[in-house]
Amino acid sequence: MRCGGAGGRLLLPQGALLLLGVCSALSLEIKASASVRAYVGEQVALKCSFKSSFPITESLTIDWTYRPVSGGQMETIFHYQSVPYPTTVGKFKDRISWVGNVANGDASIVIESPSMSDNGTFICSVKNPPDVYHNIPQTMLIVRERGFSFQLTSAVLLSILVFLPSIIVVVLLLVRMGRKFAVQKEKKKPGCKKSSIEVSDESEHTGTGTCLGKLRDRCLNCVDTDEEDPY
Repeated sequence: MRCGGAGGRLLLPQGALLLLGVCSALSLEIKASASVRAYVGEQVALKCSFKSSFPITESLTIDWTYRPVSGGQMETIFHYQSVPYPTTVGKFKDRISWVGNVANGDASIVIESPSMSDNGTFICSVKNPPDVYHNIPQTMLIVRERGFSFQLTSAVLLSILVFLPSIIVVVLLLVRMGRKFAVQKEKKKPGCKKSSIEVSDESEHTGTGTCLGKLRDRCLNCVDTDEEDPY
């Protein structure tokens, strides 16, 4: 059946309206995104849905065609009839996967590892005889590189979560060791020699002065342990 043919122009206005009504009843409704953005190397889905006024049969066919952004002829990159038939030639070879479901009116496909050279127009066409007339939605694919800073975001965040606690512990240990070393160095400075009693007393006192001040005060009453008689 053909709508708007030469014979149609010879019909009476009432007949023309009837013919247009029949064509409208036999037309498919296809929906697809006007544009899809993708990133180099990251899988991208081209969504396409359809609605037919007739039950789905084995005669249903789906075709995806492609025209590069630079122009040129349309080329078929995918065909479906009962089973999917991805293209076996050209730059889309082994890169097209079927993810649709004709029973649910889904004619979507997936492109693996897209590149910027894939930019262009994709057209989803569906025929379910005798329902073969439909609109022709076009999808513009735009592939681009991801920003360097965005690529590092997840890696930097993971590194911070893993290494930050360790870094904090190491810094605290270094600070503690530094303070301990400073105290030991101060105690080794030439001056008076403390008795064992003074050393034990020092650990029990919690006075407010500095270590150097305490040492200076005790040196004033220093006891020469070398002259003590051993017991």
